Amino acid sequence: MTPFTYHKPASVADALALLAEPGATPLGGGTNLVDLMRKGVETPDHLVDVQDLPLGEIAETDDGGLRIGALVSNTALAAHDRVRRDYRMVSEATLAGASQQLRNRATTGGNLLQRTRCYYFTEPGYPCNKREPGSGCPAKDGFNRIHAILGESDACIATHPSDMCVALAALDATVEIEGRGGQRQVPLVDFHLLPGDTPDVETVLAADEIITAVTLPPPSDASRQSVYVKVRDRQSYAFALVSVAAGLALGADGQVEDVRLALGGVAHKPWRAFDAEDLLRGGPATDDAFRQAGEAIVADATGYGHNDFKIPLAPRTVAVALGKALARAQRASGDAR
Repeated sequence: MTPFTYHKPASVADALALLAEPGATPLGGGTNLVDLMRKGVETPDHLVDVQDLPLGEIAETDDGGLRIGALVSNTALAAHDRVRRDYRMVSEATLAGASQQLRNRATTGGNLLQRTRCYYFTEPGYPCNKREPGSGCPAKDGFNRIHAILGESDACIATHPSDMCVALAALDATVEIEGRGGQRQVPLVDFHLLPGDTPDVETVLAADEIITAVTLPPPSDASRQSVYVKVRDRQSYAFALVSVAAGLALGADGQVEDVRLALGGVAHKPWRAFDAEDLLRGGPATDDAFRQAGEAIVADATGYGHNDFKIPLAPRTVAVALGKALARAQRASGDAR
C-alpha cells in the first residue's frame, strides 16, 4: 500500500480545506475505498476521515420529504420507519446490497461514490481507461459478463454497482453537495456520468467537495407501492446482473396513473427509464404492457458476448418488478375501500 497521511477533521469546513489539497480523498465507511487501496487501484496521498462529521441523521423536510445524511449507515436507512413505509424500494434495495456487517459500515454518501467492480479496473495489472485514461478497455473483447449494455462507449463498458442508487434514481432523489465555494443540489439522475471519452470522471462531484445529504421528495402512492428486484449469481452478497426499482400507482379506472422505473447492472450509472415510464403512464396495467415497456428500454442495447443474456433478461426483470408493484398497488386499493 502506498504511504499516505491520515486526517480526522472536526467540521465540514475543516474537511473541505483538507480535501482541497492535491491527492486528498475522503474516507467514510471504507467498505469500497480500503479494498481498492489494498489492491493499489486507489493511491491517495492524504486520507480525510469524515466519519465524525455531523452528517448521520435522517430528518423530515419541510414539505414532508426525507433528508438522509451522507453518513447514515445502510443498516439505519433500511430500518427507518419512514423509509420502510413511504419509500419501500429504497429499503429493499439497501437490504439487497452486501452483507449485514458491511451494511453496518457502509454509508449513503459512500454508496453514491462506489466504484465499478469491473475485473479489469480492480486489477492494476490490466490496462483500464478508468484507471489510466488512454490505456484501453480490455473488457470489450474480454470476459464481460457483468458489463454494460446501455450507455456504454468505446472507452468503457463498466457498470455502476450500487443497489441503493437505483432506487434513489427512480424516486427523483436530490444530492446535496458542499464545497468551499458554497452549497449546491444535483438531481441524482444527473450526479453520475456516462463514460463517453472520459470514463475516469464518474460523477459531477469536484475533488474539493463532499456529499452532505440525499433528499427524497414527499412520498407518493408509487413510492409506497414500490419494489426492488435483483437478479444475481447467488442469493446474497453479489452484485446485480440486472436489477429493477419499480413503483406503480393506479387511477380510479385501474389505469397506470404514475410509474417509476430504474435499472441497475446495465449501465455506467443507475439507468432511469423515462421513456418506458411515458409508455406506461395512462395505459393499462397488464403483463403485455409491462413487457413492452421492458423491451423499449433495451431497444438500443448492445451486448459484448458474455453479457448478451442481459438484453432479454432486463425486460423480463422489468415485467416481474412491475407485476410485484401492481400487486402492492391493488392491495393498497383494496385496503382503501
